[in-house]
Amino acid sequence: MWTPWRIVGELLLSTVIGLLAAGAEALADSGPLQIGAVAVAAKLLTLLRRVLPATVLLLAAVGMPVFAGLSPLVLVAAWSAGRRIDGVGKAAGTFTVAYVLTLGLTVLYEAPGSPAAFAVAAPLPLVMMVVPGLISRYWSQRRALEGTLREYNAQLLRERAMIAGQARMRERQRIAQDMHDSLGHQLTLIAVHTGALEVDRELTGRQREAVGVLREASVAAMHELREVVGLLRDGTEAPGQDGAPHALKAMGEEEATAPSRGVAGIEGLVEASRGAGAAVELRRSGEPRPLAPTADHAAYRVAQEGLTNAHKHAPGASITIELRYEPDALVVEVANGPAPETTDTGRSVVSGGQGLTGLGERTRLIGGMVHAGPTADGGFRLAGVLPYTSPEGGAPRHPSPNAATPFVGPPDDVRRQNPAGALGEGDPVIDRDGLPKELAKAMSRDKRRSGIAIGCGLAALIGLLVVIAVVIGVAFLISEMDKGMIEPKQYDAMQVGRSEAEVREKLPHGNTFLTDDLDKGAPPEPKGAECLTLMSSETSSSWDKEPVFRFCFKDGKLIEKKSFEAQN
Repeated sequence: MWTPWRIVGELLLSTVIGLLAAGAEALADSGPLQIGAVAVAAKLLTLLRRVLPATVLLLAAVGMPVFAGLSPLVLVAAWSAGRRIDGVGKAAGTFTVAYVLTLGLTVLYEAPGSPAAFAVAAPLPLVMMVVPGLISRYWSQRRALEGTLREYNAQLLRERAMIAGQARMRERQRIAQDMHDSLGHQLTLIAVHTGALEVDRELTGRQREAVGVLREASVAAMHELREVVGLLRDGTEAPGQDGAPHALKAMGEEEATAPSRGVAGIEGLVEASRGAGAAVELRRSGEPRPLAPTADHAAYRVAQEGLTNAHKHAPGASITIELRYEPDALVVEVANGPAPETTDTGRSVVSGGQGLTGLGERTRLIGGMVHAGPTADGGFRLAGVLPYTSPEGGAPRHPSPNAATPFVGPPDDVRRQNPAGALGEGDPVIDRDGLPKELAKAMSRDKRRSGIAIGCGLAALIGLLVVIAVVIGVAFLISEMDKGMIEPKQYDAMQVGRSEAEVREKLPHGNTFLTDDLDKGAPPEPKGAECLTLMSSETSSSWDKEPVFRFCFKDGKLIEKKSFEAQN
């Protein structure tokens, strides 16, 4: 995608390449017209390298031996071609053709048929083309692999989240079904039996009132059970009356109305306890303030748990519920005195031991706290501190009744809520050791292919460098031998007494390292003479000796020529 910043970057790069091309042409003492033409051509080809990478590379390779200003363009074109040419075969063919063209034209224009020119020209195009192409291709393959792995990682995260959500939903539905079948049945039986007892003529008014309280409690429990079952099943409020048990349908609309489960419902809990014969006092202090829905429900649960514990563990004791609206939080306190001595507190009490633990977790999630413990007079006190706002600092909100309740795991659950973004948008959370088999295989396969391709490229590059080094060495050796070696027939053709200029014109100059140590075992040179020692193309009779020809000159003439074997 061409963004404004990319366009500006391309224009700047093309301008820099054009200026470098103009500078290189100026250093080569080119004319003004050639300097301008090469600079414009380099700039245009730089802009076209993304669209036509192979064409730009070949044009730059052909033009570099002729115009020195195109040398910077070759580097940029090789980098783009390595990244953008599809297929290893096509890329290798393009780079091979570019290298051969550059090498041939360089030798042709610099010094035709010269081994020295070939030795100098061979490595330069290799370094300027093949090396940037290999590096850019490796870099692009690595980026493509990383992008693929990121997409794969995001997809796996989404799939895992979906699978986990479905598993949680199935478990919640199973729990809801069990609660509906077992607990719902028992509550229905209680409601039916208490309804029958309430109209029994043999009961006294006091007994009938107590049975009525029991029936109302069972009806309220049935409503709460319906709400919990609805939340567990699909995260919404309980269904309408069609999903209620048949016994509950038979009750009146007034009785079937669910009680409020917030601060406003605490007074209903107090009235129900008073109706059961308990001495409960409700106190309020401070100016009432609205709470978040979760905090409002937690306040109801604190009062409910305190009353339940007092009824179970200290029956007959006086109970005090206090609602204190502090500047930053609501304090709900339930305290009961010691149980009367006439009360049998040693009877078996059914207690799961999880009420206070669940209450503490509920208040912790909304930024509050719970304290429970004995009092100085032998009673018990339960207090909850509930902030008016949520932990994020937002104002209390009143969501739709159909809003789903968020699922929150326990503190030590590995699925603790993470502040990261949505799935697929944050950093990868799957490490190498925890990868699934298919992703690990894909990574191994892609890395193996990429490694093989890069390894083959490096091996080819090393092999090519070795071949070039051998060719350069052979060419250099041949060139040095031409400077210091003659055949025996050339030696025989040289006659003593001929002019020095005529003889030297027909012989090599001998300025080579091959003739440096040919004076070992040589006969003495004539006094005042200047001698030229050359190697012979003939093989020696012994591996440690070298056949040598020597020509000595004095006063502009050849005065002596000798043939001997020097020690290696």
